[in-house]
Amino acid sequence: MAEPLALTTLGEQRHKEAEKKAGGFLNWATRRADEFGLRWLGADFEQRFEELRTRHNSDLYGLDLQTVHSAARICALYHRFYFRTEIHGIDNIPEGRVIIVANHSGQIPIDAAILGCALFFDARQPRLVRAMVDRWVANLPFVSTFFSKIGSVIGNRDAATRLLLQDEALLVFPEGIRGISKPFTRRYQLQPFGHGFLRIALETNAPILPVAVIGAEEQYVNLGNSEFLARTLRMPVYPLIPQMYLPFGQLPLPTKYRLYFGEPLRFHGRPDADSREVSEKVHVVQKAIQDQLNLGLSQRRGVFY
Repeated sequence: MAEPLALTTLGEQRHKEAEKKAGGFLNWATRRADEFGLRWLGADFEQRFEELRTRHNSDLYGLDLQTVHSAARICALYHRFYFRTEIHGIDNIPEGRVIIVANHSGQIPIDAAILGCALFFDARQPRLVRAMVDRWVANLPFVSTFFSKIGSVIGNRDAATRLLLQDEALLVFPEGIRGISKPFTRRYQLQPFGHGFLRIALETNAPILPVAVIGAEEQYVNLGNSEFLARTLRMPVYPLIPQMYLPFGQLPLPTKYRLYFGEPLRFHGRPDADSREVSEKVHVVQKAIQDQLNLGLSQRRGVFY
């Protein structure tokens, strides 16, 4: 009878060892999952979102906080893991109303999404960025509705002024479509800025925060634009991007994003001042961004790291 007892004891011992190994693996997997979650959304994601909910309990432009909540979780994956965003000077973001002015690039507005992530996840106080988008976006089915739900507003002076008077953070790309449609050979060379954002800043007494975005210029390599296809498809521009026609080429290249937040700029004067006076102030903002771009480019070691 001793032999079956020994076999039973041996089986129990092996079962306990297997349980111990399984428990060790589960503990390891749980720790890794927790680490991933902390790096992905941070420990205070819901708390930060609740702060947004408190400040944005009503909206005239179609904002839907549940859509923002879902979009933030998805965008955070790109922000943290895909583009591995590196942030400089984020403490320069002032409280209250502010116009965030950045260079525009990358063919599609991924740069706006990453800036939005930085202000929500990385700033001391979480902010919801209200991006001003081109008027032609209103004609895009589904896209225009989604943009409205995440807080974007079709660019017009009345809407921008109203949002700033509510102490919102307004994101503006003064290069407009010229910025995102630049060919690869002209990357990080700012195109002429529009003047509208400066007049709005004067009217609302809002500081302007210059931001340089590095990394978006290389995510899609644009060889030029087709005027014929743009007219045919009724688009402002139609960029020629060879990678789009490769398997999985629709995904942007995993370039490393770098954001440089400059010192806030404050301007004084009449919002209806003549174009020359406004142009001089716009030049100050454009030079601040170009200087940050030049500095960041001189310091980076590579496009992907």
